[in-house]
Amino acid sequence: MALPTIISQLIVLIYNMADTFYLGRTGNPYMVAGVSLILPVFNICLSLAGLSGIGGGALISRLLGAGEPEEAGKVSAFSIHLALATTAFFSIGMLLFMNLVLGLLGASGNTLRFARQYSFCVIVLGGIPTVLSNVMANLLRSVGESGKAGFGIAMGGILNIFLDPLFMFVLLPRGYEVLGVGVATLLSNCCACLFFAVTILQLGPKTVLRFRFTQRQEGSPAKESLSGKPRRLPRPENIRSVFTVGIPSSVATLLFDIDYIVIDKLMSGYGDIALAAIGIVLKVERLPLNVGIGICQGMMPLVAYNYSSGNHRRMFRIIRFSLVTGLIVGALSVAMYEIAAGSIMRLFIADPETVRLGTDFLRIRSLATPLMFMSFFTVYTFQGFGRGERSLFLGVMRWAAFNIPMLFL
Repeated sequence: MALPTIISQLIVLIYNMADTFYLGRTGNPYMVAGVSLILPVFNICLSLAGLSGIGGGALISRLLGAGEPEEAGKVSAFSIHLALATTAFFSIGMLLFMNLVLGLLGASGNTLRFARQYSFCVIVLGGIPTVLSNVMANLLRSVGESGKAGFGIAMGGILNIFLDPLFMFVLLPRGYEVLGVGVATLLSNCCACLFFAVTILQLGPKTVLRFRFTQRQEGSPAKESLSGKPRRLPRPENIRSVFTVGIPSSVATLLFDIDYIVIDKLMSGYGDIALAAIGIVLKVERLPLNVGIGICQGMMPLVAYNYSSGNHRRMFRIIRFSLVTGLIVGALSVAMYEIAAGSIMRLFIADPETVRLGTDFLRIRSLATPLMFMSFFTVYTFQGFGRGERSLFLGVMRWAAFNIPMLFL
């Protein structure tokens, strides 16, 4: 189950870096810096997918392992509706307070226009399809449809790679390259969202996933609540379980992105060139991290299912294999970045000062890659067990207690 997820994560990374690559071809570091400013806000928006997708997906796997498919179906509908509501609220908030948010992130007169263009496309208009795509992908993984989940995410990424230059250099006039990148990202995420919705509908009775809370089945009446009426929502303890696992996942992602925001804010004090350099590095360093996240996302539903069904021997084999594989990837990435940091930076931008600063940043930050995988791995493992409080503790301690305060030293 991990391989399709890893491939899709790599393609997502490539299309994220493609934005920076194409913008770097313009030779304008202010465009790169403007888009880089939005990365933390975009990731915070994506953290809403963790609330519904990770929390709901882990619970669905455990319910299937416990032999409760009908309840799993209600959890899937609840997760999708929750994602829609929370993301709509976030996108409206970004629309109303965009200038304030960008000012707090360190946008300057040179970067504000570009940051506004990009954030309007990918967050205000594109927030809902982006989050729903990730939620539905997580739900598909939870029922063993990892291949379809990986294909949908990969399809959106590949489409974005081809749409970027089309909108940047063909359809829109010179000077609107950032708007072109934003429109390309919006359209590709809408297509991915549509693919996932159609996939779930086509699976029909072959899967427990659905958009409605109730599902009519002849000879199988819906269970009733204490009031005597058919129960539409999941059981209260299962709703709590979605939040118990989902909130720690979202908080961990939120703290991770606050770390990025603090880095951007501190770096903006050294000028837009330094901001552009760290913006490129923060995307490049995601290569091994996305592979690690793919491993963890493939591992988690298997851990949850086997934990719930009592097959602990198989569960521990899965955990051990995932851990070793992730650490090997982390070690290899450290070697790659230490050797080729300068060449990697020059792939994205030719400005000598940006390359020099980015090379130093990348070599230093890459040293932490294996430890970052260990952090992700531990959190996903506890989420598979349904122990959200432990994953929350680990996330808060890592980011809020240690990492973010140390940035100011």
